[in-house]
Amino acid sequence: MNRYRTVDLSLFAIILIVFETILVRAANEWFPREPWTVSVTAAVTAVVMVRWGPWCAIHAVVGGIVTVLVSKGTGQQFLIYGLGNLAALAVWPLERRWGWEKLRSNILVNFLFAFLVLLAMQAGRTLTALALGALSGDFLIFITSDSVSYIFTLAILWIVSRLDGMLEDQIHYLKRLSQETEH
Repeated sequence: MNRYRTVDLSLFAIILIVFETILVRAANEWFPREPWTVSVTAAVTAVVMVRWGPWCAIHAVVGGIVTVLVSKGTGQQFLIYGLGNLAALAVWPLERRWGWEKLRSNILVNFLFAFLVLLAMQAGRTLTALALGALSGDFLIFITSDSVSYIFTLAILWIVSRLDGMLEDQIHYLKRLSQETEH
């Protein structure tokens, strides 16, 4: 089980690093004047949250670090994105209460979950930025600049929910697979 979890978490980290790097570079090089960003961090964090619970914190932080590294950001931005993204963990109790079955079967709950994960990350980044001395108007900038990421996150979570075992608690998934191979 531990080896499977390590491999699974590592694969999602690699997916996150590769796609976040591509998206940030594309935005910085092809659309430098555009007031929006696209990120897979919230989507990957949400999927890992369903699969492994609080282990998703790794991906929330890694996504923030990759964003800042590729953007050639400041030390303060590492704190804002790295620590701020951890606010996604505030959604974990709701995910536990709803259960992965409901996230897969109810599109409104799926969309609400995806929305809340990204909103929590934005709130965490904003609060961290405020604690570090940013202006309170920056919250609006985070929300509007991430508007495309909302659509992206909703689409990814919906697609993943259609794939067997992808948006499922992995302990349950492994037990289910074991039972299916016995029959």
